[in-house]
Amino acid sequence: MNEQTIQEQYLHIIQLLEQQRLKEAQAQLEAYLYNCNDWTLRTRLEQAQASYQYMLQYMRQGVTDVERPQLYARLLRTTWEIADQTRLHLLDGASFRYYNSLHRNRQSLVTGDLPAWLKTLEGFPDDIAVCRLMPNNEAALEVATRRREEAHRNLFLSIWSSSEWSGGEFQEAREYLHSELLPANDLCLMVSAVTLSLTECFDLQKLTWLLDAYSHDEQHVRQRALVGIALTLHLHHRRLHLYPEVTARLSCLDEEGNFGKALNRVYIQLLRSQETEKIDKKMREEIIPGMMKNIDLIQGMKFGLDENGTEEEDCAADWEEVMEKTGLGNQLRTMTDLQMEGADVHMSSFSQLKKFPFFNNSCNWLFPFDRTHSDIIRLFGLNGKERLLRLITTGGFFCDNDKYSLCLMLNQVPREHRNSMMSQLTTPDGEELDESRMAELSKMANQSYVISNHYIHDLYRFFKLSPKHNEMHDIFKDEFRLFDLPVLRDILYKPAYLKAVADFLFAKEHIGRALEIYRRLTELDGVNADIYQKIGYCLQREERYDEAIEAYRTADVLKPDHLWTIRHLATCYRRKGDFRNALECYTKAQAMQPENRNVIFFTGSCLAELGRHDEALQQFFRLDLMEENNVKAWRAIAWCSFLCRKYEQAVRYYEKVLQQDPRPTDFLNAGHAYLVTGRTELCVEHYSKGCLRSGNRAEFIELFRKDEAILLQHGVAREDLPLIMDMTLM
Repeated sequence: MNEQTIQEQYLHIIQLLEQQRLKEAQAQLEAYLYNCNDWTLRTRLEQAQASYQYMLQYMRQGVTDVERPQLYARLLRTTWEIADQTRLHLLDGASFRYYNSLHRNRQSLVTGDLPAWLKTLEGFPDDIAVCRLMPNNEAALEVATRRREEAHRNLFLSIWSSSEWSGGEFQEAREYLHSELLPANDLCLMVSAVTLSLTECFDLQKLTWLLDAYSHDEQHVRQRALVGIALTLHLHHRRLHLYPEVTARLSCLDEEGNFGKALNRVYIQLLRSQETEKIDKKMREEIIPGMMKNIDLIQGMKFGLDENGTEEEDCAADWEEVMEKTGLGNQLRTMTDLQMEGADVHMSSFSQLKKFPFFNNSCNWLFPFDRTHSDIIRLFGLNGKERLLRLITTGGFFCDNDKYSLCLMLNQVPREHRNSMMSQLTTPDGEELDESRMAELSKMANQSYVISNHYIHDLYRFFKLSPKHNEMHDIFKDEFRLFDLPVLRDILYKPAYLKAVADFLFAKEHIGRALEIYRRLTELDGVNADIYQKIGYCLQREERYDEAIEAYRTADVLKPDHLWTIRHLATCYRRKGDFRNALECYTKAQAMQPENRNVIFFTGSCLAELGRHDEALQQFFRLDLMEENNVKAWRAIAWCSFLCRKYEQAVRYYEKVLQQDPRPTDFLNAGHAYLVTGRTELCVEHYSKGCLRSGNRAEFIELFRKDEAILLQHGVAREDLPLIMDMTLM
């Protein structure tokens, strides 16, 4: 069988299991196993088939068995697990994927076992301590680091490529969690290996191990385990109802502490990671080009030079002005705001720094930044105390993967230049990096939300940039809906958590997804004006104005006379053409906020649409008095003056508009004013300019014809209209 056929048959078996058609699924699995040479799987299936046959016979004979539902669930999950293992064995012989080559050649790729690697890793801190005391420690240091990193590689590949742990292997893995000598970074790497293994194949033993790891004392281990749990539950949610022990364990974790709150935070961080491509595009197309565009001017300001390269005495006073004038201030603020909210702003910068040989080793992509890694020791030395290394190590700016990239890049920079770079480094908000600030950064970097967020950034780089990333299922393209998973419903399906998710989606312009959750909140949280306001806004954005109006009116009942609600209600009425109700809302809004220029303008617009042009003019004149050179007000005054037959006033205001930034319709309407006052030559001149400005003759003619009825009402002879248009198009 080829890879596609193997996948299709597997999915068919899983579909039968999901539909609880167990007998058919077992029959299909028996045929599926025909090409598999693993007799252990055949034996397991035969035992499951025999158990199911006995259960059916007893049921047919009327035997009462209170444990029958639990036995049926166990048979379903056993059959599912056999199908998983069969699929992997068949793919080992048909697929060229890196993971299948690991799975197929697992025994030959690694040397040793879990207890041996644990012993090596537990001994490494002592090895390093001895090396620090030795005057000539290069040889001993190389042996120690090579032994440790070989253990890392073996541990990582062995766990990642294992499709299921035996009971003995599970107990050996638990020893890593209980060890008091194992460095936290090594345990973090193991958590990542277990997580990757679970992305390929479900294993209850490994999920149980992750749940145990979440109770570990070390914060970095806990946060990595939490991310791994979230991803595993997401990927394998369709089968988890067959494992009541998982549901029970999750409930216990939630009862013991803030598991639900922490999991919801990770959920939002996973959603935020899916915004990285947008941020990357913004960085490449807007922020970085904007910085480069103004770099010469800013360098000149920095060194006290004018455009000709001569010295200026007081350019520092103009620094902020230059920053704002060039737009660099806004770009830097945007970048800082994104970073402060946890967005991955460094992906675009560091994606080109993953070609170093260091990243040819898969485990290095997910190994926490470690000053005793051989590559870091070669750069900074074993006892390196450079402030630059301290900043990279303790600062919360970069994920671990990018820290390695930065160090490997710095390895190509002369030491004196590195010192110069360090002297210029500041925090994102521009503060100098003194000792107290470094301590603050270190404290921030060890916050749980920073740790989990940076780990997700590490995973993002692994699934997007690692050498074999095209062969892996990209989890970051999935739609995460953790609150909808039955196994998490009692934990995450709560108003506070749902609102946090909905607000994030709302802020990131995922309007449809946010709307769905806000509507669910109305069922959970009862009457809440803020939620109905957001429902209304989502519906308004989707141009579903009738539904939006209903939501806004509900919000208005719950929180009467709220300006935001009234203004958006007015907008919906106006956009659906209900100008009478829109005017009523704008009038109420104007009473609450008399100086709001937008409200005044739209009040006038509604009056004009209702044919109350004299009243509309009063609103537009008021707006004109409030703001100089308000072209929008002039345009409205001109048109209403025309409709009120105040033609000279219309001409006067159209001429003011045409001196600014005129549209083709401005020339057209000015032409109308000249036409009805008998100034045909000026009329044709303005029509011609409008036609040229539009760039589309047919489009301009269509605009003219739409206004023919108005021109007739203002005394233009019908027979003159085609003549005037022909003169225009000469």
